[in-house]
Amino acid sequence: MALDLYQRRFQGRRLEPGQFVISADEKTSIQARCRCHPTLPPGVARMMRVEHEYQRGGALAYLAAWDVHQARLFGRLEPSTGIQPFGRLVAQVMTVEPYASATRVFWIMDNGSSHRGQASVDRLQGAWPNLTLVHLPVHASWLNQIEIYFSVVQRKVLTPNDFLDLAEVEQRLLGFQRRYQQAAVPFDWRFTRADLEQLLRRLDDHEQFPTAA
Repeated sequence: MALDLYQRRFQGRRLEPGQFVISADEKTSIQARCRCHPTLPPGVARMMRVEHEYQRGGALAYLAAWDVHQARLFGRLEPSTGIQPFGRLVAQVMTVEPYASATRVFWIMDNGSSHRGQASVDRLQGAWPNLTLVHLPVHASWLNQIEIYFSVVQRKVLTPNDFLDLAEVEQRLLGFQRRYQQAAVPFDWRFTRADLEQLLRRLDDHEQFPTAA
């Protein structure tokens, strides 16, 4: 279903104006590691040098939501993940336009503990009547577009992990989020339902005929 939504379709019909698709998840346990010696930038014939010893300065969770077709990004830092922190992310999106008055807002997410099963459907759709929760299959987080953004964050912001404290982690992450939003465009997503069905057939054939495969 998520792959159909990426193609602006739901239950065989095109999405109408006033319907939006949000991809959301959490990046957990982002630590503040204060290196015992300063990181040295790369130089002539020298790679970046990062001290291997560090002091732990705590950890934060980064929750983010991505409008698949409008390329709008929302995010927040929380002390930890959980039902209430994720609920605050949902409220951050659903209380602003165009989502507050949208006819339907599809939320694509995995089955993480903060939004797992029918209980999460009842909770979120009960709080937001125009919200439709769409769970990805188990072990299919790679189909969630927000993971692409988290990959960018990991490479551009969190590597190497060298922060004085959690305040610097928050400043760096939210600063990058604002900068990313200024130039954001929808991801060029090409993996379709047909591609998934073909992949599943190959996996099924491999299990039935491992030697031939």
